[in-house]
Amino acid sequence: MGQLGDVISAQQFEREMIDKIFQTAREMEEQGASEVLRGKIMASLFYEPSTRTRLSFESAMLRLGGSVITTENAKQFSSKSKGESLEDSIRVISGYCDVIVLRYNKEGGAQRAASHAMVPIVNAGDGVGQHPTQALLDLYTIQKSFGDISGLKIAMVGDLANGRTVHSLVYFLAKHFPDNEIIFVSPTQVRMKDDIKQYLDKHGVHWREDVSLDKSISKADVFYQTCVQKERFEEDNAAYLKVMEASRELFITSKMADCMKKTSIIMHPLPRNEEIAYSVDDNMRAKYFEQSQNGLYIRMALLKMILS
Repeated sequence: MGQLGDVISAQQFEREMIDKIFQTAREMEEQGASEVLRGKIMASLFYEPSTRTRLSFESAMLRLGGSVITTENAKQFSSKSKGESLEDSIRVISGYCDVIVLRYNKEGGAQRAASHAMVPIVNAGDGVGQHPTQALLDLYTIQKSFGDISGLKIAMVGDLANGRTVHSLVYFLAKHFPDNEIIFVSPTQVRMKDDIKQYLDKHGVHWREDVSLDKSISKADVFYQTCVQKERFEEDNAAYLKVMEASRELFITSKMADCMKKTSIIMHPLPRNEEIAYSVDDNMRAKYFEQSQNGLYIRMALLKMILS
């Protein structure tokens, strides 16, 4: 076992470990590739669709000299379709590999898996729960942009109730980077969860809520945009359409981007739909593709620290 074991939630990390992950990620960014994990096998087990997360983990493992076994849609094309439980799948698959990267469709899936695995589990998103590796790459992107994660106004925009990426990011910010102001901007139907706001209060973080970007557009340093996740509305199309309509005034256009501070950055965990106009891509504030690329370095760092 390396310096890390299971990666399940943001709350499990201490600041010293975050700094070590970032240091290792910078080394990975400079180094490019190595053979440090030759002979190691990563299993990617995804019960929900994924492009960036799955491929960046697989690319990270390959760049470190390891091997990958994978199923792209475990919910449909694994023994899950025959009624096999997550626990049984994990017991079996952990005998084939050295680490399992798991995306599950229900909150708590990663913890369930970790309780039955013989190898480390990495949470690649569990329903509306958390996505800790995404939050780590988000923090890494913010640090690279500002040099320090302190004294910033961070606007989180969109579907905050169902956005697991913002959940994990808030937990990290609250526990380890409390000297920032967090602004939750969303339609009332998809506000940030109360338990997460209580966590911010517990750690003395200043936060506020708004339904418009008007008060923040010229003041925030970070705009973390999210999409409305149709799959979280349990086939209630009317509710989804209502939230989408309420979200439209929060969509970032070129005109809005030009009203931001020159030093501000625009982030998005991707994939995007309409919430950031394509015309914003050439704006100097747009960091979402760089953010996605940073995911490779963070995941290389995590795999190296887990397996070597």
